[in-house]
Amino acid sequence: MRQPKFGTAGAGELFYNKGYKNSHEVPAFLAEMGLTAFEYQCGRGVRISDNKAKLLGEHAREAGITLSIHAPYYISLTTPEEEKIKNNLRYLRQSAHAAKQMGAARVVFHPGSVGKLRREDAFEIAGKAMLHIMKELDKEGFGDILFCPETMGKINQLGNLEETLKFCTMYDNMLPCIDFGHMNSRLQGAVDSIEAYESIFKQIADTLGEDKAQIVHCHFSKIEYGPGGERHHLTFKDQQYGPDYEPLMELLYKRHYTPTIICESAGTQAEDAQAMAQMYAEISKE
Repeated sequence: MRQPKFGTAGAGELFYNKGYKNSHEVPAFLAEMGLTAFEYQCGRGVRISDNKAKLLGEHAREAGITLSIHAPYYISLTTPEEEKIKNNLRYLRQSAHAAKQMGAARVVFHPGSVGKLRREDAFEIAGKAMLHIMKELDKEGFGDILFCPETMGKINQLGNLEETLKFCTMYDNMLPCIDFGHMNSRLQGAVDSIEAYESIFKQIADTLGEDKAQIVHCHFSKIEYGPGGERHHLTFKDQQYGPDYEPLMELLYKRHYTPTIICESAGTQAEDAQAMAQMYAEISKE
C-alpha cells in the first residue's frame, strides 16, 4: 500500500552537526531518520555537475529516497525583458537536465510576482510564458518530468491556490506544489483545521482530478506572516504561527492521500520532517 513520502528541502543543520559534508551523503542520513524524500535546492542556480547528480541519484536509490529539485528563484514568468524571458527557459531546462541525471521526477518552481500589473493581466502573461516553456521542454525530451508551480506566500506574488491549479490545467506534465506555510501566510492563519486542509484537497481534486490530488507535491513549514503575507520560515517549536501538521496527518490517513511532503523548517527540517513521519505512522497503527 502506498504511503506519503516525507523529506527535506536541503539537508538541515543536523546533517552537518553529525559530520556529513557532501550532498550524496544526504540520502543515507535521511533514511536513518525514517524519511523517504529529498528536494535538492538549486535556488541560487543549477550548479550541480552531471557526475555529482548521478552520484546523488545512485545513493538515493540505494537508500530508498525519492528526489525532486527546486529550480532557481530567479524565474519570473511575468517579465517583459527579453533576456529574462530566455533565462526562464534556461533555468527550467537546466533544472530538468539535473533532475534527469539524478533520477528526480519533479521540478518545483516559483511563477513570479504581480508587480504593478493587474492580477488578471499578470496571470495571462505568465500563463502564455509557461505554456511556451513547457512546449519547448517537451520537444527537448523532458516530457517525463513533472513541473510543479508552487503556491506562494506573499500576496503580491502569483501563486494563490486558484492560480496555481489553473497553471496546472495548461499542460499534462504539471502538478501543483502546495506550500501549506505559504497558503497559511496568504490567508492570515486560516489553514488551522482538518476542514481547512480538506477544502484545499477538494479544490485540487475538483480542478485537476482525484488522481493528481492523491499524489500532489507539498512543502510544509511554520511561517511568520504579516499583512503582506510571508515573512520568515520558523521551526515546529514555534507556538505563535502555523500551520500545524497534526490535522494534515489525520486527513492524509483518513483519505488515503499519498503526497510527497518536503519540510522547509528553518534549519530543523530533518527533525521536523521526522516528526510528521512518526505521527503519520502512529495514526496508521490505531
